[in-house]
Amino acid sequence: PAFGLFIFTIARDPLRIIILIAGAFFWLVSLLLSSLIWFIAVKASDPQDERLQKGLLIFGVMFSVLLQEAFRFLYYKLLRKAIEGLVALSEDGCSPISIQQMAYVAGVGFGLMSGAFSMINLLADALGPGTVGIHGDSQLYFLTSAFMTMVLIFLHTFWGILFFHGCEHRRWWEIAAVVVMHLTVSGLSFCNPLYVGSLVPSYLLMAAAAAWAYLLSGGSAQNLRRFLLCKC
Repeated sequence: PAFGLFIFTIARDPLRIIILIAGAFFWLVSLLLSSLIWFIAVKASDPQDERLQKGLLIFGVMFSVLLQEAFRFLYYKLLRKAIEGLVALSEDGCSPISIQQMAYVAGVGFGLMSGAFSMINLLADALGPGTVGIHGDSQLYFLTSAFMTMVLIFLHTFWGILFFHGCEHRRWWEIAAVVVMHLTVSGLSFCNPLYVGSLVPSYLLMAAAAAWAYLLSGGSAQNLRRFLLCKC
């Protein structure tokens, strides 16, 4: 889905491509820092203590989410400064791209890099050794992982719109809602291998975030209904 979003909505605009690549870089830096801190914590702890290692894993996931949202905020501040520079350089005093468009492209950048790393981990597991489900576990690991990757890509896109809107209008509860949703979806991954317990709530959250982002972007229920009914 991320490549479809890129081809149809971003690829033809050089400025959007730059914003997307920068957003992907910000997400990558946040992952690098959180991975480094988790690696140090694991090495400094007792590897034989399973309860402690599980606690460190939960801490690493939650800390990674908070760091990603912190970098999303830093990226918003950077893009806000960029808009001011573009307005100052333009002849008509208008920015060539709106903050809503920046929010969408930045969200796609975060989602694209998140999805890429999810697929890399999935392909690494596919190399073996062993066979999925050989000990009676679910054989739907790869399928559900693909669906989870897709929902995360879309969620990052919607979260970008919601987060930037909250920053732009100083609605801090919208920012808090994004953080809570991100923590919830990441926490649901600990329900696996009970995949229904993670996929169903994640897709429900995605639907809610999509509707919310649609309304904040200027959409209306009437336009959505006309689109679903294929009416011009």
